Amino acid sequence: MVDADQTFVIVGGGLAGAKAAETLRAEGFTGRVILICDERDHPYERPPLSKGFLLGKEERDSVFVHEPAWYARNDIELHLGQSVDRIDRRAKTVRYGDDGTLVRYDKLLLCTGAEPRRLDIPGTDLAGVHHLRRLAHAERLKGVLASLGRDNGHLVIAGAGWIGLEVAAAAREYGAEVTVIEPEPTPLHGVLGPELGNVFAQLHSGHGVRFQFGRRLTEIIGQDGMVLAVRTDDGEEHPAHDVLAAIGAVPRAALAEAAGLEIADRAHGGGIVVDERLRTSDPDIYAAGDVAAFPLELYGTRIRVEHWANALNGGPAAARSMLGQDAVYDRVPYFFTDQYDLGMEYSGWAPPGSYDQVVIRGDMGKREFIAFWVREGRVLAGMNVNVWNVTEQIQRLIRSRAQVDSDALADPHVPLDRLVP
Repeated sequence: MVDADQTFVIVGGGLAGAKAAETLRAEGFTGRVILICDERDHPYERPPLSKGFLLGKEERDSVFVHEPAWYARNDIELHLGQSVDRIDRRAKTVRYGDDGTLVRYDKLLLCTGAEPRRLDIPGTDLAGVHHLRRLAHAERLKGVLASLGRDNGHLVIAGAGWIGLEVAAAAREYGAEVTVIEPEPTPLHGVLGPELGNVFAQLHSGHGVRFQFGRRLTEIIGQDGMVLAVRTDDGEEHPAHDVLAAIGAVPRAALAEAAGLEIADRAHGGGIVVDERLRTSDPDIYAAGDVAAFPLELYGTRIRVEHWANALNGGPAAARSMLGQDAVYDRVPYFFTDQYDLGMEYSGWAPPGSYDQVVIRGDMGKREFIAFWVREGRVLAGMNVNVWNVTEQIQRLIRSRAQVDSDALADPHVPLDRLVP
């Protein structure tokens, strides 16, 4: 067991950091655990920010990882509203807070997450331009959507990724008019490719969302600080009362980079390079969650994953590694979404160009199916849409690397378990 006199510091108050702290105590660590969060809210989960909480179906308190009293009860030294601005690897200290408090660490875990990518166009300083990453963003946007719904207002969303589409669905449920502007030919093009991206295009179009594909925002037009319209690169103007920038996120790796830790290139998602045990290039510093670029042996690559399951599982894995346990992090990437009456789970990793076939099991027209991305007969990824309790089988199929007959894969009468050797 690690010596009780040791100090473990966790930087970042999201799900990964909170679950890491929980795991340290659950595994019997009796030393100091210091959790430093740059937000004033207690650590919380992010999926509700674009789903249940944004829709008003979940209470604010439901988003928090632990009740506030949990931290003191488990002897976690929690510092809210404090930012770490320096890591001194030689002295093994971090500096945080307005007064520059120094604390020495024996092990350090970076869970600094990611931040929204910013639009680089005129008009982004207007009051009606929004991002969605933090609880405060969601609280503000929730009020905006309700107001737009009451007044028949118009929301323009830049980007048809997961955040953009989930907010579009929420906005339509409030009754707002919605236009989504996306440079790719389909929603989610970089994740699902054109075959499945069209499913989401049809879903949203059927609920009254207007798409402008192959277009980019070039200007947000306003007057007296308020949004009036947007202009796209074809010169067209589109009405808008509010704009959501949902064009992706960038890892918050500046602190690690300034400390001289290895950073991944853009081709591998940026972020802090870690090994299979989530150790950085400094053996006493670890990283987990959105900011970590970890090796995925199953696919022979290094990736960075910005989804709930990665934080949920990565934080505990990093904590166990900090304790000296043999905790290899090799989870199959997983995420989920809920939009209108469509629920979906996705397992695996299959960017466009990595697969040679998409096999459908079920009825795409009814939006009750499983899609498999396949290369040379091997399943790279699977997405179940309104079909449940199959994630475990899909992930076993991916991990097996077995060559599967396409007809059997497409046949709903052939149990998935039978396809795994």
